[in-house]
Amino acid sequence: MIKGLYEAHLPVSNLERSIDFYKNLNLELAYQKGKVAFFWIEKGRNWLGLWETDKVRTPYHPSLRHVAFRVELEDMARVKGWLEERGIAIKPDFGFSAENQPLVLPNYPHAHAAIYFQDPDGNSLEFMTPLRLDGVEEFGMMSLEEWNRGE
Repeated sequence: MIKGLYEAHLPVSNLERSIDFYKNLNLELAYQKGKVAFFWIEKGRNWLGLWETDKVRTPYHPSLRHVAFRVELEDMARVKGWLEERGIAIKPDFGFSAENQPLVLPNYPHAHAAIYFQDPDGNSLEFMTPLRLDGVEEFGMMSLEEWNRGE
């Protein structure tokens, strides 16, 4: 029955500023009316809703104000430079500096590569790709560079 996730929503304090930010990520504006805008992530498959509100100050928690965008593994190697070209800072996370990202998340028995950044309102954004699904032995968090070297 369920085929995937269709939409996710984030609060923003200034819709026009946020529209510019998400356009800079090469997302296509699908709909805008009043204080809401939707961007296609994959046209016809999934989108992201932005809602202008004074509730944007809700304290961050991973279960709130976080969206992970899936990218292909071959794109993960160049995503840091792609973000930097757009003036978007990589956010240190899990004790890993921007220089040591992308990092590899030990979601035993799976492994995923990820890199973290924020939108203008501090919403947590992530580019993520699966490295191996099932059958991964337990390991500690490491950089993607270390993963590729087999450390």
